[in-house]
Amino acid sequence: MNAQQIKVLGVAVLVILAVVVYDAAFIVDETEQVVITQFGRITGEPVVEPGLNFKMPFIQKTNYFAKNLLEWDGSPGQIPTRDKTYIWVDTFARWRITDPLTYFQTVKDEFSAQKRLDDLIDPATRNLISSYPLAEIVRNTDRPMDTFEGFGADTEAKMEEEAPRKVRYTVNLGRDEITRRIVAQAKEKLEEFGIELVDVKIKRINYIDSVRRSVYDRMIAERNQIAEKFRAEGRGEASNIRGEKEKDLQEIKSEAYKVAQTTKGKADAQAAGIYADAYGKDPEFYAFLKTMDLYAQALEKDSTLILSTDSDVMQFMKGVAE
Repeated sequence: MNAQQIKVLGVAVLVILAVVVYDAAFIVDETEQVVITQFGRITGEPVVEPGLNFKMPFIQKTNYFAKNLLEWDGSPGQIPTRDKTYIWVDTFARWRITDPLTYFQTVKDEFSAQKRLDDLIDPATRNLISSYPLAEIVRNTDRPMDTFEGFGADTEAKMEEEAPRKVRYTVNLGRDEITRRIVAQAKEKLEEFGIELVDVKIKRINYIDSVRRSVYDRMIAERNQIAEKFRAEGRGEASNIRGEKEKDLQEIKSEAYKVAQTTKGKADAQAAGIYADAYGKDPEFYAFLKTMDLYAQALEKDSTLILSTDSDVMQFMKGVAE
C-alpha cells in the first residue's frame, strides 16, 4: 500500500468517524426533553437536563418533546346551563409533558396529545357548566354590579333606585371555582398520558344568537324606560320653571302697571290743577275756548245745526254778521 492509498484511507476513516460522531451526539436545550428509542422501543431513561449527550449511532433515535408550557385552544361550543340558558363557551388551557416515557408510549406526538385534551377538557367543561346556573358561570361573587357606571353621579343615584326591584342572584361557587373543578376533573385523567394540566380558563361566554337578541331588546327597553322617566321628570321641571317665570313676569307687569297708573294719576291731577288755576283766572276765556272746541267738533262742511237764538252755543255767533 503506497502513501497515496494510505492518505485516502485515512481521509475515509476520518469521514466515517465524523459521521458516526455526528449521528451519535445530540444536544438538548432548556425547553426540550428527549426519549431515546432503538428499533421503536424505548431504551434508558429520558434526557431532561440540557447539554451535550450521546447515543448509539444509526441504531438509536432521538425523540424530542417540549418541556415548557404548551397551549391548548378549545373550539367554542354551545352548552346549556342548569337554568336552561344556552350559551357559547370558548376555553383555553396550559399543559406540559411531565412523563416523556409515558407520553411517548401513549400519545407519541403533540397532535395526538391535543386530541386527548379535546376529548377530556371539553366534556369536563360541559359537565361543570351544565351543572350550575348562568350566574355562577359568569360571576365570582354576588356583589352588586356596576351597571350604571359612567352615567354621572346624579344619574347613577337615580338609576340605582330601581336596582332593588331587579332579581338578585346568589353566587355560591363562582366562575373561578368552576374552572378549578374543570381542571381537577380533567387533570386526573390526563396523568395516565404523562401530561400535567396546569390550568383551564374560560376565554369567552356569550349567549346564542336568539337569546342574545332578546337580551339586547330587553336591555334597550329598560334603558328606554329609564330615559323616558328622566324625560318626564325633565318636562315636569321645565313646566315648573315656566310657571315660575310666568308668575314672576305677571308680578313685574302688575308692579309696573301700578307704578305707571300712579304716576299717570299724579300727572293728570297736576295737569288738572294747572288747567284749573289757568282757567280760574279768566272764566270767560275758558268758556270761549271750550265753545270753539265744540264748534270744531260739531260743525263740519256739510253739517246742519238748528239752534234757538237763546242757546248758549249761539252766544259767540250772534254778532258775526255785523
